[in-house]
Amino acid sequence: MFFQLANARYEKGAMIVTSNRGFAEWGEVFGDPVVATALLDRLLHHAVVVQIEGSSYRLRQHAELMPEHL
Repeated sequence: MFFQLANARYEKGAMIVTSNRGFAEWGEVFGDPVVATALLDRLLHHAVVVQIEGSSYRLRQHAELMPEHL
């Protein structure tokens, strides 16, 4: 369904997508490398990719709430 959404929006409007997985892993995530490649092709055409490095803000909050998980 995500592919259908991206395909319908392709070159019609902006999309913001966040992921904690690298592009190489999307084939595993979607269960089909061909679909993942087609999806990435549509998402990355005319795209600006912003890669954020560093520790996760959400994981830091979790660690503060449950320090035994450190």
